[in-house]
Amino acid sequence: MLMKKIKFLIISIFLISCNNSDHTNFIVIFLDDMGYGDLGSYGHPTIKTPNLDKMSIEGQKWTQFYSASSVCTPSRAGLLTGRLPIRNGMIGSENNSSRVLFPDSEFGLPESEITIAEKLKEVGYSSVAIGKWHLGHKKQFLPLNNGFDYYYGIPYSNDMDAIKSGIGCCVGQNYWLQYAQKELNSNNYNVPLLENNDIIERPADQTTITKRYSEKVVEYIRKNKNNKFFIYLAHSLPHIPLYASKDFLGSSKAGLYGDVIEEIDHGVGMILEELKEQNIHENTMIVFTSDNGPWLPFKTHGGSAGVLREGKGTTWEGGQRVPAIFWGAGISPGVISGLGSTLDILPTFIEISGAEKINDRIIDGYSLKKTLIGGESSPRDEMIFYRNREIYAIRKGEYKAHYIIQGAYNYPEKTEKKILEKPLLYNLNNDPSEKFDISKQHPDILDKIELIGLRHKKSVKFKEDLLKYRKKK
Repeated sequence: MLMKKIKFLIISIFLISCNNSDHTNFIVIFLDDMGYGDLGSYGHPTIKTPNLDKMSIEGQKWTQFYSASSVCTPSRAGLLTGRLPIRNGMIGSENNSSRVLFPDSEFGLPESEITIAEKLKEVGYSSVAIGKWHLGHKKQFLPLNNGFDYYYGIPYSNDMDAIKSGIGCCVGQNYWLQYAQKELNSNNYNVPLLENNDIIERPADQTTITKRYSEKVVEYIRKNKNNKFFIYLAHSLPHIPLYASKDFLGSSKAGLYGDVIEEIDHGVGMILEELKEQNIHENTMIVFTSDNGPWLPFKTHGGSAGVLREGKGTTWEGGQRVPAIFWGAGISPGVISGLGSTLDILPTFIEISGAEKINDRIIDGYSLKKTLIGGESSPRDEMIFYRNREIYAIRKGEYKAHYIIQGAYNYPEKTEKKILEKPLLYNLNNDPSEKFDISKQHPDILDKIELIGLRHKKSVKFKEDLLKYRKKK
């Protein structure tokens, strides 16, 4: 224990002194619908991701890391606020099974919520959001009103605002018709590209959007090399529809999905190269992860959850367990098998940056600083899996109990919600595919997990808070 504390102290001193800098820069690279099995370092046999694979060796590769939700809007709110979507209001309406915001949605992230950008601003950081936002498309909900100094990206998912031409719908055969055309283009989706609060392109050319996102980040790093900064790069892909620029189209053995991931990896390489060129790589921390699992109904366009069960939209492991790589800024290299979550990013950045903790509300995340820098065990030992306003599953240590099960999106077949008379129980250390129910053998473990759920429910006052917020608006 003493040696661990000494090691942590030495590395902390090194972190502070890197490049004579007294601060750590932060970059979050957040993908849309990338599955657990879609990187080379996580087992994909044909998608080449050399830059991310190298980061996973030089930094930390987390194997049991969870997104805050299994769909877009709530997962993003969870990352930026460190709070479960049941607390921050981003969980859909009573009758909205999709749980995400649309171009006609009235609301967005409540003004009362505190984002990473807002906390870092208190200690002198500038912040930029590049890519998909999806926390409200109206001006009052966009990044500039949530602590960010600059925004460049699309306000919601890249399959929304579909033009009714018979091509480009998000389900069924209509989706595939766009890929039978002579040229790959995104003109069937009237998605706007915003700079700050203004539309600068509509429809956004999605064939070059990954490239442009990466270039914007490189440009920002070059201009702000002497400043404290936080970059939130939320790629709008590999969410369907899939697009790749001409330099990458047809280049991967894994088809168009592979092209998309490999172009994103190339952009990560550009960012790493720029950090090194500006000699700020040793005091910059990068977090790479995904908002949820793969959208499986889209077959080869939907990615892979690897060994995990199911995908996006569900509370099975494939819906919320995602790749996570932490790199740079004194991070102790290794493979971390302890639990972690996107909910933990906000408190981690707060502690490393020296910002004051948030004490006026419940934060569901834990600071991972001592794990990242000191090599200690992760402080997280529990994970609550919500779907809308209900707890579907709970994980405690190596065990996960399911109370409600449901598939995703009623496509290709109807997936009914099933409230279980008796919970299912899995040991995820030896059964990550959730195949073998052991509930009969371990009723004592189920009792302990149930107590976690009851304790958590008592701490949630979401419904009343949301009603007050909407009445005020």
